[in-house]
Amino acid sequence: MTRAKQSVVVGVDGSQSSAQAALWAAAEAVRLGVPVHLVVVNDDPAREGFAKQVVRDVAERCHRERPEVAITDEVATGHPAEELVRRSDSAQLVVVGSRGHGMFRDALLGAISISVAAHARCPVVVVRGDAAASGPVVVGVDNSAVNRIAVHYAFGAASRRHAGLLAVQALPDAYFTAGTYPVPDRQEIQNRAELHLSEQLSGWCADYPDVTVRREVANEHPVATLCEAARRAQLLVVGHRGRGGFAGLLLGSVANGVLHHAPCPVAVVRSPG
Repeated sequence: MTRAKQSVVVGVDGSQSSAQAALWAAAEAVRLGVPVHLVVVNDDPAREGFAKQVVRDVAERCHRERPEVAITDEVATGHPAEELVRRSDSAQLVVVGSRGHGMFRDALLGAISISVAAHARCPVVVVRGDAAASGPVVVGVDNSAVNRIAVHYAFGAASRRHAGLLAVQALPDAYFTAGTYPVPDRQEIQNRAELHLSEQLSGWCADYPDVTVRREVANEHPVATLCEAARRAQLLVVGHRGRGGFAGLLLGSVANGVLHHAPCPVAVVRSPG
C-alpha cells in the first residue's frame, strides 16, 4: 500500500493501549496537517484476516472521532520495532502505546516501544497516562547538543496546542551527591543552572511569542522531577542521548524511568543523523 510521506505512523496490535495511541495520533495529525498511517505487524498467515480486521476497526474509530484526517492502514510482516523504525524514515512522527499483549508476532508495545524510541529517525511519542489532559507541555532541559532540538520540538508542540510550556532542569549531578551543598556552592550551582536554562530558552521564546514559558530548576532525581512536573501535562518532551543534568537520558535509567512512569504521553526527540 502506498503511504503518504510525512505522515503520523502508528503501531497497532489490537490492545487498548494501541487504540488509545491511534486516537492520540489522529488528534496530533489534525494539528500537524498530515495523514495517519496505521500499521499492524503480523507474521502468521492464519491470522492475516484477523490482523486486517483489527487495523480496520482502529481506522474506523479514528475516522469517527477525527473525520477530517486522511487515514490509511497496513498489515506488515517482520519485527514490530524494525518495521516501525523503517517507516520512520518518511514519517513526521511515530506513535506507539505503552503496553501490548502479543496478539501478533510480539507484544508491539512495552519493550518494543522503547526500542522504537531509541532508533527511529523522527520523533516518537509513547502514549501513556492521561492522554486527554489540558495542562502545559513539559520539556526536560540539559546541556547536551540534542537538547536544542528537543526544546524546539516542545515549543512547537505547545504552540500547536495553544498551551504553556514548563521547562525543567535538574541541578548537575544533584542526585549523585550525598548530603547538602555548602550554602555558597549550592547557590552558585543554582544560579548557573537558572542562567543556563534561560539561555536555552531565550531564542525560542522570541520565535514562539504565543507560548507562555515557566522555568523550574530542581535538586531531585530527573525522573522524579519530570514525572512530578508532568502530572497534569499534555505532553512530556525529552531528548535522545542527553548529557549533563539528565545524564544518559536515552536509553539509560532516566529515560526508562520517564517512559515507564510518566503520567502523560512522552515525546522522544533525537538529533538528525
